[in-house]
Amino acid sequence: MIHSPFCDSVSTKLISSSVGCNYADNSIFSSFSRLRLSRSKSRQKNSTKVREGKQITTRVQARHAGERVVEEKAIEMVEPSLQFKVSPGQAYPLGVSEIENGINFAIFSQHATSVTLCLSLPERRAHDFPDDDEMVEVILDPRVNRTGDIWHIHVEDLPRSNVLYGYHIDGPPAWHQGHRFDRSLLLIDPYAKFLEGRRIFGDVSNKMSKFFGTYDFSGLQFDWGNNYKIPNIPEKDLVIYEMNVRAFTADESSGLDPNIRGSYLGLIDKIPHLLELGINAIELLPVFEYDEMELQRRPNPRDHMLNTWGYSTINFFAPMSRYASSAGGPLKASREFKEMVKALHGSGIEVILDVVYNHTNEADDANPYTTSFRGIDNKVYYMMDPNNQQLLNFSGCGNTLNCNHPVVMELILDSLRHWVLEYHVDGFRFDLASVLCRGTDGSPLSAPPLVRAIAKDDILSRCKIIAEPWDCGGLYLVGKFPNWDRWAEWNGKYRDDIRRYIKGDAGMKGSFASRVSGSADMYKVNKRKPSHSVNFVIAHDGFTLYDLVSYNQKKNDANGEGGNDGSNDNLSWNCGHEGETTDPQIKALRSRQMKNFHLALIVSQGTPMMFMGDEYGHTRYGNNNSYGHDDALNNFQWKQLESENDHFRFFSEVIKFRLAHHIFRQENFVGENEVTWHEKNWDNYESKFLAFTLHDSNGGDIYLAFNAHDYFVKVAIPSPPPKRQWFRVVDTNLMSPDDFVHDGVPGIGDSYNVAPYSSILLKAKV
Repeated sequence: MIHSPFCDSVSTKLISSSVGCNYADNSIFSSFSRLRLSRSKSRQKNSTKVREGKQITTRVQARHAGERVVEEKAIEMVEPSLQFKVSPGQAYPLGVSEIENGINFAIFSQHATSVTLCLSLPERRAHDFPDDDEMVEVILDPRVNRTGDIWHIHVEDLPRSNVLYGYHIDGPPAWHQGHRFDRSLLLIDPYAKFLEGRRIFGDVSNKMSKFFGTYDFSGLQFDWGNNYKIPNIPEKDLVIYEMNVRAFTADESSGLDPNIRGSYLGLIDKIPHLLELGINAIELLPVFEYDEMELQRRPNPRDHMLNTWGYSTINFFAPMSRYASSAGGPLKASREFKEMVKALHGSGIEVILDVVYNHTNEADDANPYTTSFRGIDNKVYYMMDPNNQQLLNFSGCGNTLNCNHPVVMELILDSLRHWVLEYHVDGFRFDLASVLCRGTDGSPLSAPPLVRAIAKDDILSRCKIIAEPWDCGGLYLVGKFPNWDRWAEWNGKYRDDIRRYIKGDAGMKGSFASRVSGSADMYKVNKRKPSHSVNFVIAHDGFTLYDLVSYNQKKNDANGEGGNDGSNDNLSWNCGHEGETTDPQIKALRSRQMKNFHLALIVSQGTPMMFMGDEYGHTRYGNNNSYGHDDALNNFQWKQLESENDHFRFFSEVIKFRLAHHIFRQENFVGENEVTWHEKNWDNYESKFLAFTLHDSNGGDIYLAFNAHDYFVKVAIPSPPPKRQWFRVVDTNLMSPDDFVHDGVPGIGDSYNVAPYSSILLKAKV
């Protein structure tokens, strides 16, 4: 059947895939009705408003229980006519694919009653992005365009690129049954590989702009190069640097051309810094297409902010297009992302993506922002309360993806495979990964199918897979995340115990020893390794390292929530003054504490992760939840890096020392013959001093001591291995360059006076 178009300014074509069909003979789809309909201000069921112009009459056939009804409609013909040939198409692969002489579209919706494919052709767009009245609509007939729960159609003679598309989907208006259909909304294909929309990050003038799927089958394959290879670094040898693509180079101090600041290309330009620091893996905050304007579409206390961290995913396949240089759009973003990965791999640096499969940008039922999943099949894609069919919220963001539903699980797996095969990424860190361990009703699962499938998948077998093993619903799985001996974890207990010990809390010595030796109490199970503990003191959320030693209380007023957001329990210590100070003693103590934290992290067994900016002492002035600030609060300050060269030098040298000494990167948990604890009274609650020796089979022992007391501790130094003597490599109490001496300082006697709040590292050498 043919309906009147709903647009009122530019000609639109509305096609039904059942016009003039004999359903016993699908060959009729090779000669399809070709009409371009005129402008109309209203949709009418049985007639089309006629405007001045040449009139034609079209016969429209509708079949209902064998009844044949013929309607005549007057339609204005516009020349030249827009022509399509369509056929039923195929159900797989989902998304857009190129077959025969055209493009196949396939989308899942179990509960939809109607699906309309909307197309925008380049020759019909007056601007970069189409208005509603510039979209061509193709109605899918469920009798020929549906296989199971997959709706599909093949459109011939479409351009191989630069076509924008989306869907109108309708279904039962049954909110009480969990449905949220709205036929008026243009929806994004969950399997779209590129999204076209707002091109400039934080462009307030386009904050209400739509996003469209698009594709490109005309471009050349990306050239990874003849000598290209994936670093494939063992997990035990990783040193991870958590960072934000935009914030890394967005600041003017980066010295980059404004067209590449905050882009994938900008990151490439700063690879020499990463190499100088010594890290060999970066963990990127979300780079899936996300909605940075989510806070600004309606009045609220946070409507002055932009979501700069990226935890507002629109689509799981498309790279963030506004990280392209020169506002270049989705195809350029894709290419430049690959260029970034290629350059990082060429420098021996792996790429791990922080991925958000626990929720999407579509918010909650109170203030929904339907762009895709909610309007396609809300009841399938999201967890629903079985009692009242409201969205369950284990993510803290209004909705929770129904990860262990078979359809959603396959979507996630397909997405992960896509990033490995198409973009060559090396691994994934799963945000709020405990959500992945919940059933469709939200209840915890002991053997969640998705988590197992990721661990066992052939394509993902070479990837690092890291869980953030908690969610906002209280499912805390640190040390207990279902793992199949593959999953690593962000070790939140490591963070907390290291913070408490270094700042001088009593009774933490035993816990500190467990954490620096690999957290065997948590991970020595089955075939798990020390590297399954991703150790960190600082991450993107919470205090920076500088703020950890400068603030006792969070300072989040700039977020607009009256200081009610962000954690109240930061396990921080301001070293005697809250915030900025000119007191040289406090500044020196803070410097020592930052070096103590860094040394403890880097010498610990397991996989260390540090956060961008801590290598120069970046401050957010006490804001421990800075997700919404697209400014110096989050942006890397390159001039401060230059001014804090001594601080950077220490951080860099300690990382390189770790990578040069396998003793810190044990494959298995350290045993009695591999470590000596110079401690006889573990139960002394008041003791805040710990010393131990890591033994090397070649005699290159390492002695470490950490003093969290506020007074000097004179410690007896054990005898070095035969024919060796101790050299002092690190003393965090000393000024640069004496705080780290690569070759070591000889002459260490049988005792050493360890300063308050300081640590030392000695190496046995010939």
